[in-house]
Amino acid sequence: MLIPKALKKGDTIGIVSPSGAIVKQNKKQLNSGIKFLKNLGFKTLLGKNALKVDNFSAGTAQERADDINNMFSDSSVDAIMCTQGGETANSCLPFIDWSIIRKNPKIFTGISDITALLNAMYTKSSLVSFHGNDVMWGFGRKPSKYDTNEFIGRLVNKKIGLVNKNSIWKTVKSGSAEGTLLGGNLTCFMKLIGTEYFPDLTNSILFLEEYRPRPQELEYKLEQLKQTGVFEKVKGVLIGHIDGIDNKNIEQNMESILLRITGSYDFPILKCHDFGHNCPNTVLPLGIKVKLDAGSNNLEILENCVR
Repeated sequence: MLIPKALKKGDTIGIVSPSGAIVKQNKKQLNSGIKFLKNLGFKTLLGKNALKVDNFSAGTAQERADDINNMFSDSSVDAIMCTQGGETANSCLPFIDWSIIRKNPKIFTGISDITALLNAMYTKSSLVSFHGNDVMWGFGRKPSKYDTNEFIGRLVNKKIGLVNKNSIWKTVKSGSAEGTLLGGNLTCFMKLIGTEYFPDLTNSILFLEEYRPRPQELEYKLEQLKQTGVFEKVKGVLIGHIDGIDNKNIEQNMESILLRITGSYDFPILKCHDFGHNCPNTVLPLGIKVKLDAGSNNLEILENCVR
């Protein structure tokens, strides 16, 4: 397991676009996110291809991977953040030089489609990566105090222990378990199934969120996880904010569907609204041992995730 160095004021954050293209109308919002980082005391460096457009992606798969490789190999860059998600992050995986990442471990953070990269990085290089706000959507739209405090707390002040709460956490299925934290966006996580980039989920705590799904989509995706043996391996599940379901109070929500599908398994399930789309986000370290206690409604980070 490779633990990256913590950020400190004056450090340079490299900004990459591994998935969706930055359309013209969103450039102002991206600049707002960059300004936010600068106001926190960091320098920024925009990737060479970060603003390119290749159909619906930010450049070709090779160009997007080149930016990632270059940011890891550039000694002047201290951490790497993604501009946004999208749908095509997995296409750049074959072009990433995992040996460069292993030799130059750095904070790498993103959300949504970046789930594919976060889990692949842990699988292929053993680097602890971070599920947290991106530059354009997370930090470019008036981030909350919770967003700011979680970013600084985890990545600068090296905070571990109990994860801070911004919402009411709810027991779905009681119990407690320890395991390696892995997961992210459900759809994007599933892009890795059957590939060399899919992580070993043995003794893991799986965290999942989703963007505007229909209940039946949650049904078939969670059923696919069951059929591929995922729930045979995990020790617990943490469900985040399900945008489009939770904010409409739809009865067939992710926790009820997951509880039904995994009824024959005996692992704890906990629900919160502190990571996901269109909500305040904590920073979750993939590859780190955590304790999920669904009885006391807590997630505890048990190991240092930055050094």
